[in-house]
Amino acid sequence: MPEVVILDGAWGTELQARGLGVGECPDVWNLSHPDEVASVGESYADAGSQIILTNTFRSNRIALAGYGMADRVVELNTAGVKLSQRGAAGRAKVFGSVGPSGKVLAAGETTEDDLREAFEEQVNAMAAAGADGIVIETMSEPSEAEIAIAAARKTGLTVAASMAYDAGRKKDRTMTGATPEQCAARLAEAGADVIGANCGCGIELYVGIAARLRAVTSKPVWIKANAGLPEMVDGHMRYNMSPPEFAGHARALRDAGVAYIGGCCGTNPEFIRAVKAALAG
Repeated sequence: MPEVVILDGAWGTELQARGLGVGECPDVWNLSHPDEVASVGESYADAGSQIILTNTFRSNRIALAGYGMADRVVELNTAGVKLSQRGAAGRAKVFGSVGPSGKVLAAGETTEDDLREAFEEQVNAMAAAGADGIVIETMSEPSEAEIAIAAARKTGLTVAASMAYDAGRKKDRTMTGATPEQCAARLAEAGADVIGANCGCGIELYVGIAARLRAVTSKPVWIKANAGLPEMVDGHMRYNMSPPEFAGHARALRDAGVAYIGGCCGTNPEFIRAVKAALAG
């Protein structure tokens, strides 16, 4: 059985543990708190992550406009790559994190041209800074993901594309109603090298989604699941799954044919250590 590549876990909660305020844009810390950002990457490399992402999830000009920082795209993405490289210290590859614009294309909130320009600006900055790959993640609208993939492919870097599934009666559709099978076909056709799922529902449900992706694509499958299903406690989302419980699903993901395994919301370096140990065991 091919060896699974170990990814990193959540970034936002790790930065919050280092002082990031609720509602504050995490990406801005690439400029204001670079040592703390680098330390997140370092903590995941220490835990055994073979690929770590960048603190750039919102660093496209459309999403940044909400923070009054649409003119800082190149600066934020360049810093994001450099800081993750610093944390990795040669122990892990660095993939640039590209999140959604926050606008719904189908609702006319943005245009294809605006998305194309925004994603090209972002990924070009990442490539220039020396990223090893690009991951387009937490997407709910396949058409937006396709535009981001097209932009990322022009860099010549490896491109992973990952959708979030948490809607529908079985929690197996994106917010726009797309199924894993539909997304796999569209992402592959758009040119993604790796196809996956992240965020959305918890890891226990992503085992089935992973198997469905594996059944319809020859592309490697990437899964970064949440630490179970969240509960609202005192106005905040809390994930109560422990690292051993989370890692207990890692072998099932590997058996379903997943090539890349990491964590999303609710996970931290201890989860990555547990996943690595479970797969090694």
